[in-house]
Amino acid sequence: MTADDAEAATTVTADEVGVRYEQAGPVATVTLCRPDVLNAQTPAMWAELGNISRKLTGDVRVVIVRAEGRAFSAGLDLSVARGEGDSSLARLAQLSASECADRIAVFQTAFTWLRSPSIVSIAAVQGHAIGAGFQLALNCDMRVLADDARFSMAEVTLGLVPDLGGTKRLTELVGPSRALEICVTGRRIAADEADRIGLATAVVPRADLDAAVADLTAAVLAGDAGAVAEIKALLAGAPGRSYAEQDRAEREAQTRRLADLLGAGE
Repeated sequence: MTADDAEAATTVTADEVGVRYEQAGPVATVTLCRPDVLNAQTPAMWAELGNISRKLTGDVRVVIVRAEGRAFSAGLDLSVARGEGDSSLARLAQLSASECADRIAVFQTAFTWLRSPSIVSIAAVQGHAIGAGFQLALNCDMRVLADDARFSMAEVTLGLVPDLGGTKRLTELVGPSRALEICVTGRRIAADEADRIGLATAVVPRADLDAAVADLTAAVLAGDAGAVAEIKALLAGAPGRSYAEQDRAEREAQTRRLADLLGAGE
């Protein structure tokens, strides 16, 4: 067997990993494609999500995260977590504290790139989004929900904590008291409640989910790319700034926009 044959034999398709990536002009679409297990997530999927963040070309402005089948994601694939692999819970527990934290940091990068100021990320959520599925949706800038969507931060039922970048966004969206209640109970949050407490950008009939996401994407693309990026950065940083600091950030952002639009200094 040649080296090329060996490489071909070990090549794993995106569908086999469970994540598919497509790009059409300024829109990239990331699709979870393990519908037979309700898109339960594995470290291999997280590795591919991290790879996708490095595939994005500079002209991508919107990233849509969606899923095949009747659920967005049932969360962590427990058959993998309880197995014998390097990323099983048992194996992670055997690492030193720093090694375990470093391994989790790698997992987190599969999710946190969706917050990048250079893109607007939109989650299209149908059915259950549990644990890691909920956190994947939370790392997106906006969440369009089908009316059958159900969120749950279920890590507590395994004796674990949410660790994939979802806790800060959850707290910002619903406040610390409600976020605590959601995380420590692991209860299911229906689409109408998600809308009421600020977790949903919009809730639409299941049949209209794709169209609603397409409409929102078109609206984002209609705005000036530089302005949209600056606005996202302004709003993302606002919770950590005082009023005076936010006022300054606005001035500085506007100064950059004026220079870009009017060619100051040319």
